[in-house]
Amino acid sequence: MALNNHNRKKFVTGMTRRIAQLRAQTELSLDFAIETMFQERMEAYLHVEEGLLEVDRMLVVVEADIEDICEVNAARRLESRLEFIEDRFEEFESEIRQRPRRRRNKINLFNFFKEAAGGGGGDPMAPAGEVRSAIQAFEVLDIEFGASLPVVTRAFRERAKKLHPDSRKGDRSSEPELRKIIEAYQYLKNEYFGTGGEESPQRPL
Repeated sequence: MALNNHNRKKFVTGMTRRIAQLRAQTELSLDFAIETMFQERMEAYLHVEEGLLEVDRMLVVVEADIEDICEVNAARRLESRLEFIEDRFEEFESEIRQRPRRRRNKINLFNFFKEAAGGGGGDPMAPAGEVRSAIQAFEVLDIEFGASLPVVTRAFRERAKKLHPDSRKGDRSSEPELRKIIEAYQYLKNEYFGTGGEESPQRPL
């Protein structure tokens, strides 16, 4: 049975909205995972990261098929595919949110070097002081000045995974560099882009 124009438009709008929402939630979940799982549970983080990236890839495929839908049965099949992707996301989201609650002494990624940086006192989220400007932060992450937050986040994830002791068979010699890129990412996210990851209208240099 063919979809009439009204129902087809309604279907496309609804599916597009659901995909956009799920894509935004996936990005937020990745940010949350790297801040709460990365240091303590590297293996679990890598599993979650790959799963969420696969969710995003599946969304791209579904999104590409939306405009070609003209029949009711095809629309139902595509919606079922999206529901499957949503279920997969919920599995990874549950793993991300529940894992810190099961651990008594949760360590936030940006809290990782608290003792090394300040001997255990003060605000654990306070920057160590090496990165003092956005220009310097972009240089530390080795990306072009003014790059978007998604580019910054992706560069940070890639560098952090390579420098993490778990990726280097326990070798902790890269910790100073890891500490610095954590600080650079934190500076850009909080000071350059502003609270909540929104780009600030007046960005500090």
